[in-house]
Amino acid sequence: MSAIDPTPLATPEVLIEDAPARKRGRRRIRHLNRPPWWIYGILSAVILAFMFPFYWSFLIGSKDSHAIYDPNMSWLPGGNFLENAASIISDPSVQFWRALWNSLYSSALIAVSVVFFSTLAGWAFAKLRFKGSRVLLIFTIGTMAVPAQLGVVPLYLLFAEIGWTGRMGAVIVPAMTSAFGVFWMTQYLQQTVPDELVEAARVDGASSFRTFLSVGIPAARPAAAMLGLFTFVSSWNNFFWPFIILDKQNPTLPVALSLLQSAHFKDYSLVLTGVFLSTLPLLVLFIFAGKQLVSGIMQGAVKG
Repeated sequence: MSAIDPTPLATPEVLIEDAPARKRGRRRIRHLNRPPWWIYGILSAVILAFMFPFYWSFLIGSKDSHAIYDPNMSWLPGGNFLENAASIISDPSVQFWRALWNSLYSSALIAVSVVFFSTLAGWAFAKLRFKGSRVLLIFTIGTMAVPAQLGVVPLYLLFAEIGWTGRMGAVIVPAMTSAFGVFWMTQYLQQTVPDELVEAARVDGASSFRTFLSVGIPAARPAAAMLGLFTFVSSWNNFFWPFIILDKQNPTLPVALSLLQSAHFKDYSLVLTGVFLSTLPLLVLFIFAGKQLVSGIMQGAVKG
């Protein structure tokens, strides 16, 4: 027989009396976990500092071409933004819609490709045991120390030989893999996926690729989302290689903005309107993907 616990059960009256004390305790814990006011002040100042160039572009873009030279210029937006935007969109030397589409689909393809191949290689380095894996990983990381400018001349000669100059494939293909992405996913999968889970999948008869699809990809989602977001932004803002390999009839958005600046060098309202329009899609992307980005950063910080 089991011994009877002599401790008396709490009566309803005792529970009612303890309820306010528990509420006060929870409020005290929330108050202790709340950062001080000066933390919010510093964060607000940092946000305003980062948002100021964006607002400045919109401010100058909403005025006429002489507003930037006015020392008494108002800090309130003007009424010329839509007119300036229409001038940029209709400018034949810029080809805004073609440039926007080229930047959009090339950045998306590069981001998806980098995430897939980096996750696949990271899974192999993290969870598969094969000869020379450590050396290959070190070699992959070491390629990040080589400046990209060193490969411009042979890469251009290669694409000129196969007739890819001026085509978007010459921008997409060299960026389909990323050494940093492989390193990032390797570290994340090593810390996130236990070896026992992989062994259990193999005992159930799953192949290596099936284990990667069923175990590796779900576990890597936060890190993959963060890698894809940063890759998309980096590809969107890439100017150096597209400026070399593409022509004026098939530009990306940064290349089109350089053409806009050369065509309207003194009209800064048009130039900054183009800058604002090119930055707006990235701002929308960060608004919708912000939660996933924070989730990936936090999970990468607490693992291991």
